[in-house]
Amino acid sequence: MSIFQNARFYTTVNHMKDLPATRAEVAFVGRSNAGKSSAINTLANRTRLAYVSKTPGRTQHINFFELGEECFLVDLPGYGYAEVPEAVRAHWVELLGRYLQTRQSLIGLLLIMDARHPLKELDRRMLDFFRETGRPVHILLSKADKLSRQEQAKVLALVKRELADYPAVSVQMFSSLKKAGVDEVEQVVKGWFDALPPVDEPQQEL
Repeated sequence: MSIFQNARFYTTVNHMKDLPATRAEVAFVGRSNAGKSSAINTLANRTRLAYVSKTPGRTQHINFFELGEECFLVDLPGYGYAEVPEAVRAHWVELLGRYLQTRQSLIGLLLIMDARHPLKELDRRMLDFFRETGRPVHILLSKADKLSRQEQAKVLALVKRELADYPAVSVQMFSSLKKAGVDEVEQVVKGWFDALPPVDEPQQEL
């Protein structure tokens, strides 16, 4: 069974002090219009687990989705063209930055990019920013259904070539509409969770 199948909403926070205690987290991040919420819903095989809006930037907090065994998916605020007041934007930047660089239970990042417009400046900044943590990044080139197979192969090869100097970064094509690439994402994320040390079992009294 899919590790995402039983995902359920757990909590939403707007300040670092309110982050829950967790064993492990895999976070989704991307430009405000890259299809991040749609990707989460597709992976979980749900329609409204994560809120999907035609208005970029609706994810304004850090949203946690429980998978079981103290493991979580985390939906982070999108970056880019969100039309929000500057004070709100500044808060997002600080919250996002502090979470990505200081969250001890964050074991990997799923970075969503529109396959038609990959590796924009903000995407590259995100990769460089997170690179300092030494943790892995898996890129989902979303909306792949908008491209022909030939175009997909060309874009995938281009992105891989551009990221040759990032050994901790992997990349794949993904389509929420066609549910294409789901198994590949699952394999990567399952590998991250499987690499965790086992949960301590309570010792029996003699």
